[in-house]
Amino acid sequence: MTEGTLVLVLNAGSSSVKYQLIDMLDGSRAAAGLVERIGEPAGRLVHTAADGAERELLGAFPDHTAALDAVAAELAADGLGLDSPRLAAIGHRVVHGGRRFTAPTVVTDEVLAEVRRLIPVAPLHNPANITGIEVARRLRPDLPQVAVFDTAFHTTVPEHAARYAIDRAVADEHRVRRYGFHGTSHRYVSRATARLLGRDPAELNVIVLHLGNGASASAVAGGVCVETSMGLTPLEGLVMGTRSGDVDPGLVFHLHRVGGLTVDEIDDLLNRRSGLLGLCGDNDMREILRRAGEGDQAAQLAFDAYVHRLRKYIGAYYAVLGRVDAIAFTAGVGENAAPVRAAACAGLEALGIEIDAELNSVRSREARVVSPAYARVAVAVVPTDEELEIAQQAFALVRGDT
Repeated sequence: MTEGTLVLVLNAGSSSVKYQLIDMLDGSRAAAGLVERIGEPAGRLVHTAADGAERELLGAFPDHTAALDAVAAELAADGLGLDSPRLAAIGHRVVHGGRRFTAPTVVTDEVLAEVRRLIPVAPLHNPANITGIEVARRLRPDLPQVAVFDTAFHTTVPEHAARYAIDRAVADEHRVRRYGFHGTSHRYVSRATARLLGRDPAELNVIVLHLGNGASASAVAGGVCVETSMGLTPLEGLVMGTRSGDVDPGLVFHLHRVGGLTVDEIDDLLNRRSGLLGLCGDNDMREILRRAGEGDQAAQLAFDAYVHRLRKYIGAYYAVLGRVDAIAFTAGVGENAAPVRAAACAGLEALGIEIDAELNSVRSREARVVSPAYARVAVAVVPTDEELEIAQQAFALVRGDT
């Protein structure tokens, strides 16, 4: 059992590292920051201390080791270096844990090898996550390194919902199934929604809509995920900033055979040049709303397509759950774009879903209900906190509470 109360949360991307140092006594941030443009000539580190003061460091960070060395130096300048006895663990966001990792896991060589074997189903994310873990292990080999997996919350999705209707042998050979992503956020928000409503998560059915540049939906029954919109990869599901979401699989063959596009070009099209960006040239919902308000038809089409897909998933997940107690909007768009929330719920009064226009227009960083008191389904705005969720899971594991 650890005596320290601080957990350092690391989210390593291919060219960036986000970090937060969280005090588990009260959930406060002892420090936070971002290193970006790792491997480029002009990198940047922005560090925020506990009092909110920011420090910026410009220069080259040739690799993740250099980046984490710089992070350690900034933390040490605050008296909270990686050698601090107050540090209980380092929690790592890992995007893909496959079917094996269903809970936070202390990293061992065997665990790291399995995460490496999952690279083919998460080629953009797992390699960077692995690098962050390896560097942190070298810097503090004596400290528990805990992997928290984006896919873990979705491992409870029933087999009939997780399976694609393709040849089972082929699917099993290539690990093809619905995994889902953003699970750390969905878990946090579903429980935070229960707290907001004064309910036990075990008795609450919630549809969580995580709407950022990447977007996903989940159906959570009694605290357990039973369906989610992202699948084998984060491409499936809702219309996103640059990702298409659901398309006819035959589209790929059509673009290859008729359009002459290569597989890599189609991959790039669907992941980076589709979604809102593909429909109107912008992937920022604020700009799309501004343009639509000025009568821009392409922006209006993008907004309508985005909302249409949301409404489809709300209806589908209502059917999956049978009873819905709450709908929770979270992440950048979900928390800040009142018109998206209003449009997504418009016309669903027969399902007990309504929004109070005055409540919905209020901007706040606090969790809040935006539906009228009489509505059968509570519609809530619940800011996500994936870093706190990772820290809580890591801390509970090293304390032996799980």
